[in-house]
Amino acid sequence: MDTEAQHTERDRSSRPSGSGDTTPDSAGPEGRSRFALVSRAGSWLPGGRITLTALTCLLFLLFLSTFVLRPFQIRSGSMERGLRIGDRVLVNKLAYRFGAAPQRGDIVVFDGTGYFGPADYVKRVVGVAGDHVVCCDEEGRIQVNGRPVDESGFLYPGDSPSAVPFDVVVPDGRLFLLGDHRSDSSDSRDHLGSPGGGMVPVGVVIGRADAIVWPFAHATRLHRPGAYARVPAPAGKAGAHG
Repeated sequence: MDTEAQHTERDRSSRPSGSGDTTPDSAGPEGRSRFALVSRAGSWLPGGRITLTALTCLLFLLFLSTFVLRPFQIRSGSMERGLRIGDRVLVNKLAYRFGAAPQRGDIVVFDGTGYFGPADYVKRVVGVAGDHVVCCDEEGRIQVNGRPVDESGFLYPGDSPSAVPFDVVVPDGRLFLLGDHRSDSSDSRDHLGSPGGGMVPVGVVIGRADAIVWPFAHATRLHRPGAYARVPAPAGKAGAHG
């Protein structure tokens, strides 16, 4: 018979009225166990809890850098006037995950190995899959899908949209990329005759540059310019990318 066992279980869950203790029996020991675990972990490390806290912060920053955000230092003048040599930008590594894709006007950081060279590069997206990108129209402007793009809001002062004429259609899964300082930028124009025609695979994009975080005097959010907003969808594709 299990009558005694049942009775014992009921006695275990009962609590005298008026005891004044409303905390479950397990809460105290559980809280003490967590505290003891942290204390023991700290005692194993030189510096105790301070070292443990520092290591926890470092691991958190490593996680952010690997999967979410990554600082990137600008090492050339190819994106002036917006991004200057020495600026540090924050790259959003989740911007193109979960079905999202680069859009015209985005500033992206990508691995140029096998395309531009063995390094990370920062450029602006001018053409996405299916886009017909031409330079230049009668007024010297780049055209995307037959629509001229006014780049005066971000182009380096005194630069023309391009001294190199081109007429390309961007393949699926690729990007046509240009620097804002066109006279000082090695970009898709310089690799038109290379394998891939200067188009960079979306898969090598590390993320989107969302903000300048250093120096503080130059800190700002980086927004997609409205110059591409009226560019129509490429022929045969519904919806616009810009």
